[in-house]
Amino acid sequence: MRNSTHESGHAARRRRVGAGKDAIALLKADHRQVESWFSQVKKAKMPERKKDLADRICNALKIHTKIEEEIFYPAFLAATEDKELHHEAEVEHAGAKRLIAEIEAMSPDDDYYDAKLKVLSEMIKHHVKEEEQPGGMFAEARKSNMDLADLGERMAARKKEHEGSGANGKPAVVRSLLDS
Repeated sequence: MRNSTHESGHAARRRRVGAGKDAIALLKADHRQVESWFSQVKKAKMPERKKDLADRICNALKIHTKIEEEIFYPAFLAATEDKELHHEAEVEHAGAKRLIAEIEAMSPDDDYYDAKLKVLSEMIKHHVKEEEQPGGMFAEARKSNMDLADLGERMAARKKEHEGSGANGKPAVVRSLLDS
């Protein structure tokens, strides 16, 4: 019988990173958070509030796309060999990253700021629908032999690394994500 004071390294790692979520649950939680912030942007009256929310959205999306591209998408492609879903997701990420860079270079007073935020919201809404719908990437991943618990742990740990502060209080990863 296992001594309760000694837990497996696997369980200890899960507790340390605060994971407990499989890869899909982690990604869906990110989706819901960003959706909430987009909803708040629509209601924001003050430019400072809009800018704060836009910064949160952009940073969260950069980290989210990075962990998907580094960990989830390669595992998905290896397990399912579904190049169509994989490639479409990668192309959607590339478009979102370009728009994020444009938004970050702007201020709420710029003419196209609101329009770009709205288009980014619509792009992300489409991307999320594609991933989460029946027959989408997440459904296919669940049907495959992917170890979603292990992927979730790895993604949570990587996300935590990316969320670590760098210069100017911004996540360290933010400076390099769009260069990849």
